Amino acid sequence: MELQEKIDVPVFTSVDKNVFLQDIYPKRRPAVLRGVCLGPCLEKWKTQYLREKGGDQEVKVHVSTVPAMDFLHKNFVYKTLPFNEFVKRASEKTHLDFFLCEDESYYLRSLGEDVRKEPADLKKQFPGLAEDFKIPEFFDPEQFFSSVFRISSCGLQLWTHYDVMDNLLAQVTGTKRVVLYSPQDALYMYMSGDKSEVLDIDFPDLERFPLFVKAKRYECVLQPGDLLFIPALWFHNTLALEFGVGVNVFWRHLQADSYDKKDPYGNKDPVAATRALQALERALHTLDELPPEYKDFYGRRMVQRIQKRTYFPSRFEH
Repeated sequence: MELQEKIDVPVFTSVDKNVFLQDIYPKRRPAVLRGVCLGPCLEKWKTQYLREKGGDQEVKVHVSTVPAMDFLHKNFVYKTLPFNEFVKRASEKTHLDFFLCEDESYYLRSLGEDVRKEPADLKKQFPGLAEDFKIPEFFDPEQFFSSVFRISSCGLQLWTHYDVMDNLLAQVTGTKRVVLYSPQDALYMYMSGDKSEVLDIDFPDLERFPLFVKAKRYECVLQPGDLLFIPALWFHNTLALEFGVGVNVFWRHLQADSYDKKDPYGNKDPVAATRALQALERALHTLDELPPEYKDFYGRRMVQRIQKRTYFPSRFEH
């Protein structure tokens, strides 16, 4: 799509903890970190090795007849497979064994032992493989929230969404395109909860989503060994250009009590934000008691008050 401004995500090499914390982290912008030591996983995590090390423990995976998975309309099903069988299928273009069709797409987002209470942790769910992966020491250990194993079929695209915690996406094998949008472009993203309703970011329906062209598109292609820093609230959309394996590491950027304690996925809005949104809904219901022209007038005054109290000048201009 030519109309949308496109900005390359900057690439940094020779990044250590000091460089990350002093030069990259405070800017609150995405950054590709190249050359950071991730351990022997880069050499070891071939398909056969993954199957042997992961064994036959069962994993819950997304399966779809189309490669673009859509969480809003749930165009996929959840299925359970032994990990070694899942890796075999996800690495194939066509399948002799399948659930829906012979060219179905697979996606694993690892889960905690108790999926309703416990965040994913590579060391707990896949201890044999976790030995090969070194989490960069860019944050204090007590800030750690989760380490999520992600494995995708070639061509698999995940819906555009934001997370409320900072994270590093480590691309271990395969290549992946990542497109990001600033949180300050939220008004152009047609949000439904934490997800964007714009399903096709490359060829969007501009009759339904005319403002989407105003969102600046930040883009990068991750190579094996690359880390992508995704600051909290940045929208992101991923496309696996090859069968790929990655690890997402999330950590708490805010105080621990800012987050919902019953959120094992780390994607619920901070507690204060949830309270504010609920109060806004109550205020809007109150405005419903007024005639349309009064509702319009006081609605505009509320928007002005919100802008004056909460907006700040863009930090993401280039």
